Amino acid sequence: MPPTLRRVARVSVLALMIGFAPVASAVGQSAGDENGPAPEDRPRPLAMTRAAAQAATEMAAPGAVDELVQGAIQAQIDAREDRRAAAIIEAEAQKLQPGKFFWQPDLAQRGSVEIVVDIKAQRATIYRGNRPIGVTTVSTGREGHETPTGSYPILQKKRMHFSNLYNDAPMPNMQRMTWDGVALHAGAIPGRPASHGCVRLPREFSELLFKATKIDDVVHVVDAAPASKLAALAEARETGARLHREATAQAVIKAVRRATTSGRPQARAR
Repeated sequence: MPPTLRRVARVSVLALMIGFAPVASAVGQSAGDENGPAPEDRPRPLAMTRAAAQAATEMAAPGAVDELVQGAIQAQIDAREDRRAAAIIEAEAQKLQPGKFFWQPDLAQRGSVEIVVDIKAQRATIYRGNRPIGVTTVSTGREGHETPTGSYPILQKKRMHFSNLYNDAPMPNMQRMTWDGVALHAGAIPGRPASHGCVRLPREFSELLFKATKIDDVVHVVDAAPASKLAALAEARETGARLHREATAQAVIKAVRRATTSGRPQARAR
């Protein structure tokens, strides 16, 4: 067998082992062949177990093809772990009473932290490296002081901060989202929006989150997140990017209008 064909065959076999079976084989029946089984009748390959994946990786010889196969194996393992973590967090989120949280940071050891705050559900889900690792009840801004939606990098962190706007109100474990008064911090969680715009967290959880985050980690605030925790992060990122583009466009329009107005000659009084 020619070397190229041997490599293709090897990749195909390993791909089948980890669950990436092609729709149609390069040789044999095609998807549209009348003599072949219907797509729904074809048996689906079983996903490779972790032990089998590691064994296949150890057996693989050095080379670009083997690196590709190893990458596919790891991607399959990561995807399965993502789904497992999401299922755990989704189940725990349904049980939470106001002031409660669930925190399991060992679900993901690496990656930047991102937070999705769901105003409708009064929940915040914490992700590390795209994988959910915790969920907490929150209290967002009440009517007239609504927490603004969008994506915000953490700008500042202070163990104890006192509000510059509301009578020096204490804001433990403050993580600033905007310079005009919106932040994550510990506070009362009555089960409804009740703050002046900040996102309140249970006190114990605010301490855990404070340790887990760093400056420039992103907080996404959405009106309502999808039930799927994996879909929620992707949608929050997309929404935040859209709002940023719209805000940028509005700022450009205002700047152009100001420049046009300032350069226009004033009418003389009669």
